[in-house]
Amino acid sequence: MQVVKSSVATLAAWFLSVLAIPDGPAPVFAAIAALLVVQPSVNQSMLKAVERSIGVLVGVVVASALGLLLGEASWVLMVAIVVSLVGAWALKMTPGTTNQVGISALLILTLGAATPDYAVARVVETMIGAAIGFVVNLVLVPPVAVGPAHRALDALGDEVAATMERLASALEAPQSPAAREELLLTARLLRPMRVSAETAIDDAADSLTLNPRGRRHRRELTDVRDLLNRLSSVVTQVLGMTRAYYDRYDDDLASEAAVIGIAEQLRRAAHDVRLELRRTPTTKADPTVTETLPALTRPYTVVAPTGDHWILIGALLEDLRRIHGEVSGDEA
Repeated sequence: MQVVKSSVATLAAWFLSVLAIPDGPAPVFAAIAALLVVQPSVNQSMLKAVERSIGVLVGVVVASALGLLLGEASWVLMVAIVVSLVGAWALKMTPGTTNQVGISALLILTLGAATPDYAVARVVETMIGAAIGFVVNLVLVPPVAVGPAHRALDALGDEVAATMERLASALEAPQSPAAREELLLTARLLRPMRVSAETAIDDAADSLTLNPRGRRHRRELTDVRDLLNRLSSVVTQVLGMTRAYYDRYDDDLASEAAVIGIAEQLRRAAHDVRLELRRTPTTKADPTVTETLPALTRPYTVVAPTGDHWILIGALLEDLRRIHGEVSGDEA
């Protein structure tokens, strides 16, 4: 669809520019503007259209002025590029606009004579192309990036649940040093997955800005962001539990009744995380997740641990309490 929209915008900008400026050269500026303005979101299209228009305007003015003052020697081209970039930097333009200033100055001095008429025609041509690119992206199936946000959130939630289950299995039997190291390293993969989910949701929010299709997706995206915020806290707790297990491990842990009970609670927590994911609109239903399965909602009585195991058990229980508060929405 992005290819189709870019093609339509470029062709439309070319032909409309020919009609608007019939005696001018090939409307290269219009085609380039239309091609660049068709972005993955309507909001980005608007920003790119503004950047392109301002950049071309400033670049054309600089190139035309230098061309009239210094002539058409090849060294003028280098001077124009440097002056354009330095001027854009001095005006504190965005990087995108700064690049457009330099490119426009280069094209003006390369493709045509630096005359006022030629400069004005190129500015008009660019604005036509930018407007066409924005309108095409707005009208022809404006992009909505909510789906990737759902997929990133689902992947994070599934991995959080899987990490809980791996930790539960590790608590129930003695583990080798290599197995404990793998458990910790695998759990740390939750951090980049959380960042990816945050980025996907930010991209989705950007895709809804100025988007006529955005109204019916905004509440959905709000729910997705809310669940991510809760899962982010769960990620912190799960990482803390895994690190505590890694640091305080000994081979007698698996014989503690309290540890076996914590393993069961971890599996309940994993179930509850998957249950929350199933309630999002686009998540595929997991047949193993049902409302009637045991969840992390029952009181848990801890048998007094032996030796120094109470340190690890206390830490695990406190993190479990926090996970329950985040997943259930009852942080008290």
